[in-house]
Order: sequence, then C-alpha cells, then structure tokens
Amino acid sequence: MLFDIDGTLLRRAGPHHRQALIDAVRRATGVETTTEGVPVQGMLDRDILSCMLANAGVSRAVIRQHMPAIVTAAQRIYVRSCPDLRRRVCPGARMLLYRLWRRRIPAGLVTGNLSRIGWKKMERAGLKQYLRFGAFAELAADRAGLVRIAVRHARRQGWINRSSPVALIGDHPNDIRAARANGVRSIAVATGLVSAEELAEHSPDILVPDLRALSLEALLG
Repeated sequence: MLFDIDGTLLRRAGPHHRQALIDAVRRATGVETTTEGVPVQGMLDRDILSCMLANAGVSRAVIRQHMPAIVTAAQRIYVRSCPDLRRRVCPGARMLLYRLWRRRIPAGLVTGNLSRIGWKKMERAGLKQYLRFGAFAELAADRAGLVRIAVRHARRQGWINRSSPVALIGDHPNDIRAARANGVRSIAVATGLVSAEELAEHSPDILVPDLRALSLEALLG
C-alpha cells in the first residue's frame, strides 16, 4: 500500500518545511523567495522550488544549475528543524499503518517531499517503523513516475507480485491521477485542503472522510 504524507498521514505539520525551502534557496543562490502564490499542495518539492525561483525572476538555466545544491540544503535544514509531529497524525492513519504492519502487508510512501524530509516527518510522527520504502520528489518528474518507481521496487524486493493488490492513498487529485496512470487503485481521503466534493469529481475508486473510515477489507479490495 502506498501513502502520500501531507494531508494524508499528517496535517498542519507547521511552517518548517516551507521555511526550509526558502532558507535553502537563500543559502545556495542568495535569492530571496517565497512560497506565496505557489499552489504547493499536490506538488513535488523540486517543482515548488522551481516556481519560487521563477517567480523571483531566476532563469530556467540558473534554476537547473543550482537545484542540486538547493535540494541538499533544504533536506539538511529540515532535518535539523523538524518539530515533534506525533499530534499531527491524521485520524486513523496510525492504526491503519499498524494493522497493515501486523498483517505483514508492505506499506510505502509516494510523496512530493524530498527523501530526507519525508523520512524525518515519519520519524518525528512515530510512523516510520510501519513503512518499508518510499518514492520521493528527487526520483521522478511527476507523481505518476513516483508510483511507478515504488511499485517496481516492491516487486524487485519480492514483497508483491503482479497479482497483488496495490493502492495509492492520497488527499489530492494528483494522487488520483497518478494511481490511474499506473493502473493501481486510487483511495482519496478528505483530510487535506481539497474537499470531498472536489475529490469525488475525479472519480477515485474509494473516497473516505478520513482513514478511520477505511477498512482493511476495502483497502485490499
């Protein structure tokens, strides 16, 4: 089973992630940026950074040149600044992950977070022990590519085969689109900023108000 982080496993995790991106850009390039006006939900961190820089008037060539240093700096900054997130876990998320773990059903991350940021969030939320693997922002150009990477990794490890049920649980239309592009089930949860009504317009396979409403039987199909 594949899980998004922000809005799905965690909500209102604080300003530390955005601030790490802003500080990383300043440290690597000297440019002052902001996430204001950037529709960050559902985006990959590298795309957010590119939008921040473009809005500040930085050329694409310069963005490409500095992106590796920015990505490295952002992760380093966030790992040092990440707060305790145990009270930010979405309703039902901890119990669902625990039940999957008890059943030895592999659970992983598909997230727009950079890898060290995503894993640090899971560590500080007390959820990391339930997750075996992840696909993160620096690994693919879009969320559909991340799903593809995660599924291939799980198959290579022998955790699943081609007949195993696979689902992507997320709070944004981009998660629904990424699941559909890979032929896996889409499970939408309305614990993020996107309403249940808007999520329903994208026809997920399952739509729940929060993860307390998602049974293992429904998840496994």
